[in-house]
Amino acid sequence: MQTPNLARLLDAALDDAGTLAMAVPEGWTQGRTAYGGLSTAAAYCAARSAGPDLPPLRSAQIAFAGPISGTVRAEARMLRRGRSSAFVTADLHSGDAAAWHGTFLFTATRDSSVLLKSASAPFVVPPEEAPATRRQHAPAFTQHFDYADASPGKDGTEPMLRHWVRLRDRGGLDPFAELLLVGDALPPGALTLMKEPGPVSSAMWSIDLLVSEPRTRDGWWLLETRTDQAEGGMSTQSMAIWNADGEPVAIGSQTVSIFA
Repeated sequence: MQTPNLARLLDAALDDAGTLAMAVPEGWTQGRTAYGGLSTAAAYCAARSAGPDLPPLRSAQIAFAGPISGTVRAEARMLRRGRSSAFVTADLHSGDAAAWHGTFLFTATRDSSVLLKSASAPFVVPPEEAPATRRQHAPAFTQHFDYADASPGKDGTEPMLRHWVRLRDRGGLDPFAELLLVGDALPPGALTLMKEPGPVSSAMWSIDLLVSEPRTRDGWWLLETRTDQAEGGMSTQSMAIWNADGEPVAIGSQTVSIFA
């Protein structure tokens, strides 16, 4: 059975009151839960309908509180709206259990005398030339993405992963929803430190957008996950996303549970 187009699926799941309800699509799982990028994109779709004419998404703070399976329900509410920004909270429930909580900041740009650009992408193999990434023991959701190794031969030399990632079913998607779907698609950098494969689970995710509208060529985004510390079954990592031209698009961090 063919999986429905993601854009149509998310649009159809959202009612006039801004509540989103849908069954987790087949193949969009990571272990016993829905893929974190999918649940975050669903919450974003509910959040963007919490008020009229919201400015672009600038930041999100996310807690993956519990597993999501079966039917998921997302509800959002306006926490505060000012002249140029809006704070919207969202919650996802799986059945009767709370499973996801987040706060989205939507803000318009304004004139400022302060200007500092984030670093451009490091030197990597372009996506058109990069070899396809081998995905042994990969979660089910990875079947919906194309992966290419941006730095061949360097995985395992430090606690960092750097790969090109492209969502296959991206037609008609809100560009921010697409970026959130892609943004959690790499394993943690701590994977390179594991002596044998084992489960990992994102616990907290912070992502800051650096552009008013994410754009790239041919769907390719350069993702980097770099572990800063791993101890006691938890890791903390820095994350970055660039477009296909090497322009910075987002930065963030994650706290990850490691069961190995």
